[in-house]
Amino acid sequence: MHLDVQDLRNFYYRSTLGRAAQKAVRDELLELWPDAKGQTVAGFGFAVPLLRPYLAEARRVIGLMPGPQGVMPWPAGMKNVSVLCEETLWPIETGHVDRLVMMHGLETSERPTDVLLEAHRVLGPGGRAIFVVPHRSGLWSRSDKTPFGFGRPYSTGQLEAQLRQHGFMPERHRATLFQPPSHKRFWRKSGPLIESFGKTVSPVMSGGVLIVEASKRVHAPSGPGLREAVKKPLGVLAPSPVAKPV
Repeated sequence: MHLDVQDLRNFYYRSTLGRAAQKAVRDELLELWPDAKGQTVAGFGFAVPLLRPYLAEARRVIGLMPGPQGVMPWPAGMKNVSVLCEETLWPIETGHVDRLVMMHGLETSERPTDVLLEAHRVLGPGGRAIFVVPHRSGLWSRSDKTPFGFGRPYSTGQLEAQLRQHGFMPERHRATLFQPPSHKRFWRKSGPLIESFGKTVSPVMSGGVLIVEASKRVHAPSGPGLREAVKKPLGVLAPSPVAKPV
């Protein structure tokens, strides 16, 4: 079940905990994708808080928000690029997206298979996607104070296996949000330090959010190679016999 767009907006833009979560996830995204100059970048679910750094140089930025969630205009004070769409029928032509970011779109969907198939469809050759989901072993998936406490949490193996089944090749994965999902001032002031410490001991400390980058896998055509027969093959002419003198 998708969350309401008003609740998502209030969390990410009107709470200190939400702004801290937005920054932590966006910083990881920018390390994976430093720029998207001349590319088409799309976000599905509620990924728009992560897309702002690409507005200046990307050829196009699109915020896709599923119908059960609702839509809001974004970005504020600029020309709107967000659109309400069917969860499994996006208003984008096949193969027209270079980079796709999905947050609060997979774990809350009742049709995750169809969502992944649609994501695979819109990505072009060489296209890449980043999936941001609640980490099964993290604290954030166990608390309903944040949007990551709703839907199905994933482990790294579970998410990567699901991506492979739907035409994606996992490339890199990271975890973030090591800070507790608390609004208390002490934890908010300590958040950057905890994030820095968590990255150094991530195998021990599980982050609240799992980030997996995957590329679109294009299958090679199966069957024998060249089937077209040559209709008029060139023959090899034998040399003419030399005439003997009379």
